[in-house]
Amino acid sequence: MAKIILTTDVSNLGGPGDIVEVKDGYARNYLLPRGYAIVASKGAEKNVRTIKRAQESRRIRDLDHAKEIKATLEGLGAIQLSGKAAEGSKKLFGSITTAEIVDAIKAAGGPLLDKRVIELKDHIKTVGKHSVGARLHPDVRVDVRLEVKAK
Repeated sequence: MAKIILTTDVSNLGGPGDIVEVKDGYARNYLLPRGYAIVASKGAEKNVRTIKRAQESRRIRDLDHAKEIKATLEGLGAIQLSGKAAEGSKKLFGSITTAEIVDAIKAAGGPLLDKRVIELKDHIKTVGKHSVGARLHPDVRVDVRLEVKAK
């Protein structure tokens, strides 16, 4: 059995910062290569507090907190994003990621969110106005308006 520290949520195993024991092959062949976990050592166990603190700052605590964040997001208006595009073209080189959306929300004065709350129906590959959903809580969902401009 291998003792590891999870860095992300892993279904049926635990969440970030949890110290768990799993079979050697599962850790070596699946969890460690994908970055879902790190090998537990004395130094790594000290980092568990840092991992849990970072996760806590992004976590939405309860229904009231989710409603508060929803009101904040609705008050921000359209979030400004920029992506590389050919001159005179509306098509982007690549697409806008959920991490870029979360960073843009934070830069616009919004709350720090986990990128997993953002729900992209389709990839955003064009310049213009778009709308994405954010599931803040099982009972609270908000639409976030984006305005993508060419760099």
